[in-house]
Amino acid sequence: MTPADIPNVEAMLQLWMLAMIRPGAAFIAAPVFGATNVPVQLRLVIALAVGVPTVAATGMTLPAEGLVSVPGFFLIIGEVVIGLAIGFVLQMGLAAALIGGEAISNAMGLGFAAMADPMSGRMSSAVGQFLSMLATAIFLAADGHLVLIGIIVDSYGALPPGGAFPSFDAIGGIIRFGSLMFAAGLTIALPVGFVLILVQIIMGVIGRSAPALNLFAVGIPATLLAGVVLIGVATPAMAEGIARALSQALDMARTVAAGG
Repeated sequence: MTPADIPNVEAMLQLWMLAMIRPGAAFIAAPVFGATNVPVQLRLVIALAVGVPTVAATGMTLPAEGLVSVPGFFLIIGEVVIGLAIGFVLQMGLAAALIGGEAISNAMGLGFAAMADPMSGRMSSAVGQFLSMLATAIFLAADGHLVLIGIIVDSYGALPPGGAFPSFDAIGGIIRFGSLMFAAGLTIALPVGFVLILVQIIMGVIGRSAPALNLFAVGIPATLLAGVVLIGVATPAMAEGIARALSQALDMARTVAAGG
C-alpha cells in the first residue's frame, strides 16, 4: 500500500462536517427534532446519519480553497440558510395548531391557564398545548419526520453545496405561507370558536334580560363546560385541519428544497 492509497482522514472529516450542516440546521428549526427536550447529541447523530449517505449519493466535494476560506464561508452560510428555511416552514405548519388553541382558549376564558410547552420551552395555553401535542402525534403518525429527511436529501440535487441560497420566489413563498398559517389556525379553531361566540352572545342576552343575574357565576362555568364538550366533539374536525396544515407545510418545504 502506497501513501497515495491511504485516504485523507482530515478531508473526509471535513466533508462529513459539511454534509451535517444542512440537516443539522433543518433539525434545529423543525418540529419534534428541534424540541428543547431533544438532546443536542441526538441531533448530531441523526445529522451525521443523514449526511454520510448524502456524501456518497451526491458526490459532494470540498471547495478547492478549503472550508477555511471566503468561498468556504459562503458555502457554510448557504447550507445553514437552506436548512433553516426547510425546518422553519414545517415549524409554521405546527404553529397553526398552536394559534387555533390560543383562539379557543381566549373564547373559553382559559387564556390565563398557561402551561410550559415542551416543544419550544415557552408558555402556551392549555388548549394550545393539547392541539400542539395532537399536531405532533399526527406529524409522527404520518411519517412526517421521514418525509423531512427525504426532502433534505433531495435538496442536494436541486441545491448543491455552493449554490444553496433560496431564490427570491422561495423567500416570497415562505412569507406568503406564513400569512396563510394564521388563516389555517383560525380555520382549526372555527368549529369550537364559533359556537363559543354564540354562547357568549346568549350570556349577554340573558344578562340584559335579567340584570340581577351574576354572569360571572353562571357565564364562566357555562362557557368552560361548553368548550370542553365542543373540543371533545370537534377534535376529529380539528385534526383534519391540522393534518391539512402539516401537508401544506411539507409541500412548501419541498418547494424550498427544489429551489423555489
